[in-house]
Amino acid sequence: MERRSLLKLLALSSLPLVGCSRAPVSFNGIDITGADYGADFHLRGHDGRDYSLASFKGKYLLIFFGFTQCPDICPTALSRAVLIRKLLAEKAGQLQVIFITIDPERDTQDLLAQYMAAFDPGFLGLRGDMQQTREVARAFRVFYDKVPSGSSYTMDHTSISYVFDANGKIRLALKHEQTAEQCAADLSALMKS
Repeated sequence: MERRSLLKLLALSSLPLVGCSRAPVSFNGIDITGADYGADFHLRGHDGRDYSLASFKGKYLLIFFGFTQCPDICPTALSRAVLIRKLLAEKAGQLQVIFITIDPERDTQDLLAQYMAAFDPGFLGLRGDMQQTREVARAFRVFYDKVPSGSSYTMDHTSISYVFDANGKIRLALKHEQTAEQCAADLSALMKS
């Protein structure tokens, strides 16, 4: 090998390799990849079927805990989910939106079906009995509390939306303050990684 070719080869070998590893992804939400919570759930859908995380293998999940009589947080989160799916365009079919009720006393299967249909017929409402609700909330580190309000009650609750990847692993916590555009950007980045 002639000396000039050898010098070129040495110079090239000292350059950093490009494209051999992926750059870390930066998210608008909170990256909780590897978190030891939110491992699974076993609840009944508004369609009468039983579901767990394994039921959604190959899908990205956007999970929100709430209740149908919520005056602001829950309808805002679900309306944002509608916009997220629109912004994802052709990738929207890869995302399943799940609403888990923290108020199984009032949120019957039929009421959940109506509530989901009011936002998007593809959204899935899940419920359990009181014990299952406590267990799934604990598993996801979701706070909720029944608060008396006049002759009825309301529910205080955590307003985080969780994102799972297509392998059923928890990846992101989306803050309530994030815009649909920020959330869709996070999901798009996750779908590419």
